[in-house]
Amino acid sequence: MTGDGNAEQDKARRFRDAALPYLDDVFALARYLMRNAPDAEDAVQECYLRALRHFDSYRGPAMKPWLLAILRNVCNAEFARRGRLDVGADDAETEQTAEQQPMWQEAQASPEAGLLRRHDDETIRRLIAALPQPFRETIVLREVNDLSYQEIAAVAGVPVGTVMSRLARARAMLRSAWNAAEGSTAGATP
Repeated sequence: MTGDGNAEQDKARRFRDAALPYLDDVFALARYLMRNAPDAEDAVQECYLRALRHFDSYRGPAMKPWLLAILRNVCNAEFARRGRLDVGADDAETEQTAEQQPMWQEAQASPEAGLLRRHDDETIRRLIAALPQPFRETIVLREVNDLSYQEIAAVAGVPVGTVMSRLARARAMLRSAWNAAEGSTAGATP
């Protein structure tokens, strides 16, 4: 085998070891940005291809924010290619999302508790998906991907103050939407 072949295999192995642990995090953000699973899968694939292509020049920041920044660029490029800023979710996709299991699983005390938990998870996913793109992106980066404010600022290309403002507004919008959803649910029960 040639030296170039060994070098490429070594690069691929190092990339795999460094990047694959963040695949779920990258897909979670892609899912929220693209609003459907097939487009999210395509975006993640393109993200990882770009990251592998530029892995030799990678010097930091941490791998996770770097991958998320690449993903964000991939998604923005796709939106620009389509000629619009946002992709709408259809009803069938919303139903599919509601059926997915959350990434975390806690022991359920009773069937009723499990039903309530699934209802709450579905409501939260739906409310996050309904947020305007900058707020949805920021809340997912913080609450799902657990990035720091500085890391979010680097990924989104905005100042830390903008991240803080977007998070505060996103949380307020979610709180308001949650209260409205709970109020309509309470009024609907006999």
